[in-house]
Amino acid sequence: MNLTIDRTLSTPFYRQISDQIRRGILDGRLVDGFLLPSERKLAAALDVHRNTVTRAYMELKSEGLIDARQGMGYRVSSRSIFENIRKKPVHWEALIEDRYVNIRSSFDELYSMSYEEGLVPFGGGVAAREPYPAEEMADLFGRILKGGQAGAYFHTPYQGDMDLRQEIVKLLERRGIRVRAGNIQIFSESNQTMDFLNSLLLSDGDVVITPEMMSADVYRSIQLSGGKLLTVPMDEEGMICDQLEALIEKNRPKYIYVDSSFNNPTGAVLSMERRQKLLELSYRYRVPIIEEDEGADLYYDAPPPPSIRSLDTGSNVIYLYSFSLTFRPGLGISFVAADHVITERLRNMVSVRLAALDWAPQMIVRENLRSGTYAERLPVYRSVCRQKRDRMYDHLQRLEKRFGIHADLPSGGVYFWVKLPRGLEAGCLLRVAQDQGVTFIPGDLFDPAHKTGGDHIRLNFSYPGMEQIDTGMQMLERALEICC
Repeated sequence: MNLTIDRTLSTPFYRQISDQIRRGILDGRLVDGFLLPSERKLAAALDVHRNTVTRAYMELKSEGLIDARQGMGYRVSSRSIFENIRKKPVHWEALIEDRYVNIRSSFDELYSMSYEEGLVPFGGGVAAREPYPAEEMADLFGRILKGGQAGAYFHTPYQGDMDLRQEIVKLLERRGIRVRAGNIQIFSESNQTMDFLNSLLLSDGDVVITPEMMSADVYRSIQLSGGKLLTVPMDEEGMICDQLEALIEKNRPKYIYVDSSFNNPTGAVLSMERRQKLLELSYRYRVPIIEEDEGADLYYDAPPPPSIRSLDTGSNVIYLYSFSLTFRPGLGISFVAADHVITERLRNMVSVRLAALDWAPQMIVRENLRSGTYAERLPVYRSVCRQKRDRMYDHLQRLEKRFGIHADLPSGGVYFWVKLPRGLEAGCLLRVAQDQGVTFIPGDLFDPAHKTGGDHIRLNFSYPGMEQIDTGMQMLERALEICC
């Protein structure tokens, strides 16, 4: 043990001694049981008064780092203090902000459970697997890697690959949306998109107007950013706009969120009249609209009306689209099309929060857009999903006759919104259904207040195969037999 005294410092000599010994104990150089020099010997070695060493030792003793034994001198005895520290773990819950502690995880657990082996996955919501065979995707990825582009990963622009954004510009132009590559910001998926937008736009207490039923990921993102939800009733034509102007005047919302085509979970399509009304109110009150439109390409009869963004001659609408329902599961990309002020700020946020955007999915989506494969496969997606929809609907019609459940045939999207028999709670049915081997999402999880939707369930038909649909609906039938 080498101790020194620096006589040029204003720090008292006893404190210099105690500090050096304390550091030695805490960093493990002076182990438990180490015998310290006697007061007289250490005082002589450092050329200080004995009382100085005594005071240093007494300070360390009061901290529980050393002890004194008659006839043995001073020894390091830090074991007890470290044992006490281990008995007092950090209270992590107290350190986490309330908004994160109180997140309901039911939706995530049920969604993840949809892809567990042994369960029929009616609870999820991703694309059908059939139109893009795994071998084809592997071959494309191999060609991308062999093309010498793998090194571009760490150089992917924070706004997204330029060639991908230019392909998206062409895609949007075919939908009547005219933007430039600078108006596009790429993200990995729609949840990340909403998280960045809400972080950018919302402060604590800001009001956001939304439909009364929506994706749990959307309303939780708003709440976690400090937003206050003001939900508006819906019908088969989407969000009812009759009283919307009064709500805007009274609450001055930061923005209006709408899932315009095949609402998740109800399947409602916002009518053309209501799209125009929303845009009119946006212009009148200078209230932005965030339009999520990922279901627009999955129509089985007539396509939905033009997007609100395509009707926007100004720049009031922030348009969100994700390839998650129309591309190979696990390889989706989402994007924002918005005024350049928004996309520039989003790009800056990405540069702070992320080392890089996912490189591989961007390249794969880009090549499928560039080659025309994506456009060619959309009809295939619609055909595959229509067949699955019809198969599930046949089962639902049979169950309606037996148990009194009801579901309309959706004209697009990937979900059935099923009303249960009177008196049957979705949560009760779920517990029994899981025992049978099938899972779904109870309707109340799509209501931010969890007050409505308890008599509905959401069934996904895009991801499971035909045989799984047959098996899962038989399992659901057995669960209904038990509950009814």
